[in-house]
Amino acid sequence: MRCQPLILFLSAFSYKNVDYCHCPRSLFVLLDIPKQPQSHFRFAHSQCSSQSQSHHFPLHSSLFSLVEPIICQNPAEISSFAAVFNFLTGRNLLRLGRQVHAQMTLRLVEPNAFLGAKMIAMYASSGDLDSAVTIFDRINNPSLLLYNSIIRAYSLYGYPHKTIGIYTQMQSLGLQGDHFTYPFVLKCCASNVWMGKCIHGISLRIGLEIDMYVGTSLIDMYVKCGEISEAHKLFNGMIVRDISSWNALIAGYMKNGEIYVAEDLFKRMVRRNIISWTAMISGYTQNGLAERALDVFDKMMEEDSEVKPNWVTIMSVLPACAHSAALERGRKIHKFANEIGLGSNVSVQTALVAMYAKCGSLVEAHQCFDKIHQQKRNLIAWNTMITAYASHGHGLESVSTFEDMIRVGVQPDTITFTGLLSGCSHSGLVDLGLKYFHCMTKSYFVEPEVQHYACVVDLLGRAGRLVEANNLINQMPMQAGPSVWGALLAACRKHRNLELAEAAAKKLFVLEPDNSGNFVLLSNMYAEVGMWKEVDNLRAMLKNRGMRKTPGCSWIEINGKAHMFLGGDTSHPQAKEIYMFLKELPEKIKGVGYVPDTSLVLHDVSEEEKEHNLSAHSEKLAIAFGLLNTSPGVVLRVTKNLRICVTCHTATKFISKIYGREIIVRDVNRFHHFFDGKCSCGDYW
Repeated sequence: MRCQPLILFLSAFSYKNVDYCHCPRSLFVLLDIPKQPQSHFRFAHSQCSSQSQSHHFPLHSSLFSLVEPIICQNPAEISSFAAVFNFLTGRNLLRLGRQVHAQMTLRLVEPNAFLGAKMIAMYASSGDLDSAVTIFDRINNPSLLLYNSIIRAYSLYGYPHKTIGIYTQMQSLGLQGDHFTYPFVLKCCASNVWMGKCIHGISLRIGLEIDMYVGTSLIDMYVKCGEISEAHKLFNGMIVRDISSWNALIAGYMKNGEIYVAEDLFKRMVRRNIISWTAMISGYTQNGLAERALDVFDKMMEEDSEVKPNWVTIMSVLPACAHSAALERGRKIHKFANEIGLGSNVSVQTALVAMYAKCGSLVEAHQCFDKIHQQKRNLIAWNTMITAYASHGHGLESVSTFEDMIRVGVQPDTITFTGLLSGCSHSGLVDLGLKYFHCMTKSYFVEPEVQHYACVVDLLGRAGRLVEANNLINQMPMQAGPSVWGALLAACRKHRNLELAEAAAKKLFVLEPDNSGNFVLLSNMYAEVGMWKEVDNLRAMLKNRGMRKTPGCSWIEINGKAHMFLGGDTSHPQAKEIYMFLKELPEKIKGVGYVPDTSLVLHDVSEEEKEHNLSAHSEKLAIAFGLLNTSPGVVLRVTKNLRICVTCHTATKFISKIYGREIIVRDVNRFHHFFDGKCSCGDYW
């Protein structure tokens, strides 16, 4: 027999409220309720195209059987409502849950602690934390189950202080936490090791430390607080360990840079999951070991591996491609991500933008950015594109992207302005950069930090406005750091202002006593003006401090394999052919106007010897190798660990013209795109 109240109740789910059909692009209207719950409900389907047609959709029989007692019984049992809320939890059916809640109110059903816990879980899992909190506050006799529900809700929404406060309130009522309580509370102690230790002591007294879930949460808490030895001690004392315990400890050691310990733990694991592999890949990447990260990724991808990458894995391995400028590897991973359905993930798309940009392919970076749906472009995606344009010297594009971001209502942050100001600096957009710097706080509510001052000092310094740059440093509201004085020193080097350079260098010698680059830069300035005594003094200072000049290193990827060269390197199998090529190169490029600038050589030797030294710079070795081993028309992509020198920059322009090649050099500061005798920087770098 058909139940008329059930018809009225279910018809309230029609039109905009039928979330359970999981079709946001369609409108379903309930037309008929059949006698048997196992039958189908008939819906009219009104599509966005305005074409209407009839379809049949099964209503989950479980939901039907749970709802029926609520409508057909009078009074309805609290347990009946609890069962419905339990069913709706985690299904993103908020409107449906609210309608069940409304039925409770109409029937004067007041939630007790048990029902309240189920309602809180439903609301919290559906994105309505405020309603969950309101229900919690109205329960007079709270239970452990109720507290666990609200603790979980606050924890998952990222409110650590409120979570701890609720936990403390629960303790004051004499309610003792269980294995469900402590993992969520400990998650909120990641930045408060004192509180974490207090909760550890409580869990120890009630015998929960040996619980696998609580023990793992304690390990994770100590790892995030930097107490890796405490975490390992707990790990060793655990009777039963699950994969999560191993993973937490591996991630902790990788974060601390103790790679060998993490590797040993990984090897000892009997069973590994995707988190285990991702922790290793991410750890290697963060510690600058890109090749090892790629090797682990390849091993995970082997045919007999039971574990396959997820979006987090892809995000972790792409920076490794960027670090080693492995563009072909990055393209293959991009293709693989598309094949397994991860290509549309916003985080993966953003990581692809960064990877392509850092590998020198700005066109592909822009293509990936364009594929991110405008409504899904978050702040990280916008920042990545702004920074990409900046690193390639496309200041106007950085500004244009920033304005687009503001137009769609995304609020900038400190990273946004670092990229924006850097883009203005590398493109000579002095007035525009100063305008954005001066309106950061007033218009965008972002307080300038040290890195922003460093960008503006660089901006003014590159333009030759050294006095203004120095005055800005003196007016800073905080102490100028190495990045600020380093920017001024580099500008003084470019514009040959020895007096300010000495002042900046003296600051850097105190702030960065182990950075040999500052000594070398000032030494080069002394060498330029023939002050060889001062050069010798700086060399002696370097020697006394046990410092060595950072050797120039460049690498180039050919057919998916990276080839590395040090300055003056003769160890490469093709060294003989490379040096033969470089020996003939000066005469070829001198024929079209090239004149080497030998003032950049530190040593007090003859001009002929200086010219020979310049010919063995690492970037020239890499470019020569690329020309010898690739077909005409192939783009050469070279990465250098230091700033490209003026002579090599000039020579590369001529090489690009003579050989008709596009050559992209990524140095420590930015990208240089050489083609037809010109560089994208316009010699403004």
